[in-house]
Amino acid sequence: MTAAPLRMAIVGASGYAGGEMLRLALGHPHLEVVQVTSERHAGQPVASVHPNLRSLTRLRFTPLDALEDADVLVSALPHGHFAEHLDAFEARAETVVDLSSDMRLTDPDRYARTYGAPHPAPDRLAGYVVAVPELHRADLVGATRIAGAGCLATAAQLALAPFLRTAILARRETLIDAKIGSSAAGATPGPSTHHPERAGALRTYAPVGHRHEAEVAEALQGRLDVHLTATAVPRVRGILATAHLWVQDGTSERDVLEAIREAYDEEPFVRLVLARRGVHRTPDPKLLDGTNWVDLGVALDPDSGRLVVTTALDNLVKGTAGGALQALNVARGFEETTGLTFPGLHP
Repeated sequence: MTAAPLRMAIVGASGYAGGEMLRLALGHPHLEVVQVTSERHAGQPVASVHPNLRSLTRLRFTPLDALEDADVLVSALPHGHFAEHLDAFEARAETVVDLSSDMRLTDPDRYARTYGAPHPAPDRLAGYVVAVPELHRADLVGATRIAGAGCLATAAQLALAPFLRTAILARRETLIDAKIGSSAAGATPGPSTHHPERAGALRTYAPVGHRHEAEVAEALQGRLDVHLTATAVPRVRGILATAHLWVQDGTSERDVLEAIREAYDEEPFVRLVLARRGVHRTPDPKLLDGTNWVDLGVALDPDSGRLVVTTALDNLVKGTAGGALQALNVARGFEETTGLTFPGLHP
């Protein structure tokens, strides 16, 4: 007998992250989206906000105070709002997934330093598992509390993780430069996302002190000092993270590739890009729009010992909703790739 689909409610479903989770969940054979909330759009049909979902659902947005019980509750509220409703949300569903940054850090002191205020429920942070299955799969199995990872943090962690399992690195320091599309800023407009300001812009908005540094540092457990720089680029979706590492004398490209293959050969959504010819020899976020893939490329300068690792992903899918859905698949024992096999478009 086939088990009944899990009933899913998505809180804050009118934003980009919530809309992307809704899109993916509507195509998932083991999920049934039964409620979506939005204060601003309460009473309106989903397609009035997400026109790509026309004819795919008859759901209408409801206000948060009408939230009902479900098997899975996904919160796509802005930072700080999930924690305010933590008790209420956890009472509504057996499994709770937060796509914001509220529950990503397990250390309350690190959270306070990063966000400038104490966490409202510091004793609950350790109960959430970060949704990067490539690094936390064992902890995700059977998990009922999942924290969606940051998009830039996901790209950075997956670029660095293979080289922490070996003695290949010569320095404890890495510099990561990330180019990020406008959808990472969310659906609420602001001065920096106003079209005349954003269109055509190449603006470094976080030369130092990007808040995802804390998330990456915690995931790497202090084994590497990470310095992030973030630049806004004229794309809607996508992140391209370029990490600069320094390796031991005598390290060959073969050594680098062996480290990557050992880490990711069995991973369903990490692809090593090794093309020697053609236009697409290195990872490009354009090819990943709408997908849960991470493309990873490497280049080694043997004279200087500098290793350049690039990762590309869709910030709304693998970087947010898709990574969380992948983690949910692991947690509930579904095939990990379920609902996430869209291959992307070209051109």
